[in-house]
Amino acid sequence: MAKRHSSHIPLSEALNEFIQENKLQKGMDRVDAREAWVKLMGNGVNNYTTAVELRNETLFISLSSSVLREELSLGKTKIIKMINEELGKELVKKLVLR
Repeated sequence: MAKRHSSHIPLSEALNEFIQENKLQKGMDRVDAREAWVKLMGNGVNNYTTAVELRNETLFISLSSSVLREELSLGKTKIIKMINEELGKELVKKLVLR
């Protein structure tokens, strides 16, 4: 259990400390990547998205439309760049559309 601090610290700082101490950063990155996909792609693409999963710097996207999959595959590098910019760090290196 974390030790108590006698001084007041901001909540964001306390949460970051909690995440670091309990080694939760990978899980937070997975959630952040999923949220970035939903935010950047909008309702049109999200209606056909069945799963978003981040594993070892690879973002796996499952789509129910083969036509949309082909369209998105043409802009993979741009999508990776947009997601990394949204996340504020180089988290996604590869994009797999299935």
